[in-house]
Amino acid sequence: MDQFQQEIDERTNLTSSNKFELLLFRLGASGRADDVGELYGINVFKIREIVPMTTITTAAGTKAPMLGMINIRGQVIPVIDLPAVAGCTPATGLNILLITEFARTTQAFAVESVEEIVRLDWKQVLSAESRAGGDIVTSIARLDSNEDGGRLVQVLDVEQILHMAAPIKKMLDQDHADTLKDMIPPGAIVLAADDSKLARALIEGGLNTLGIPYIMTKSGKEAWDKFRELSAEAKRDGIALKQKVALVLTDLEMPEMDGFTLTRNIKSDPNSKHIPVVIHSSLSGSANEDHVRSVGADGYVAKFNIEELAASLKSALLSAA
Repeated sequence: MDQFQQEIDERTNLTSSNKFELLLFRLGASGRADDVGELYGINVFKIREIVPMTTITTAAGTKAPMLGMINIRGQVIPVIDLPAVAGCTPATGLNILLITEFARTTQAFAVESVEEIVRLDWKQVLSAESRAGGDIVTSIARLDSNEDGGRLVQVLDVEQILHMAAPIKKMLDQDHADTLKDMIPPGAIVLAADDSKLARALIEGGLNTLGIPYIMTKSGKEAWDKFRELSAEAKRDGIALKQKVALVLTDLEMPEMDGFTLTRNIKSDPNSKHIPVVIHSSLSGSANEDHVRSVGADGYVAKFNIEELAASLKSALLSAA
């Protein structure tokens, strides 16, 4: 038990050094000759357990990529055919179920095989949007520290995959719009960061509904660079930083720099520690929420409840007023 707790503590403390652990798995061939299948990855923090394939009950009206439901110790969990989503064909079938927990939901992803767990620095992870990644790939991880050669892993955009299986329909209550937009100083913006296309679209839709000006970035590093640029502009113009940046809204899992590191960078600087930071992440759970508080974030909200997000933004802005 002590060793198990130690492993949990070690994984939680990885975020203090911009590191994380990735579970590697295969989905099968994509149709090319002699193709054993590319490596894919998912953050270990999202994995509740890994189990052998079990009996799947197909409910009436089930449509791809949903396979049906399984019963794990009395909990009914939906199962998603991950190879079908990625356009792969598992040579040996769907053998493993990855039971995942995030965004306050539990679901199982069917895969062909599981390889190993690797420990990486977020600097080894690059955005896939300007590369060969498809709509369901959010980033590319280099397994080797050297930049040339070595194995590459496609990190899946789980939020996008879940949206494909069960579209998110939650809309923002207009009641928040009248008060929130008045809490943003004239000329100031909300600086947002998320590497998921779907998450950015939802965030942008919510902020547009609220009438809040914003700058959207695709990684913690891009957000930090923009934050420093706006900070320099405020200093040059002789105004308070909050007149440039009213609030920072950030995901946790992002290429190059994660949200924990971004938050620490902002909160450790006396000139910017008063700027509220709200974490918007699919990595729900008490361990992550406790660590969010330890790095100084002013709020934590699980994806993708826009109503709760608006309430968190309001609370953080009120606390900083």
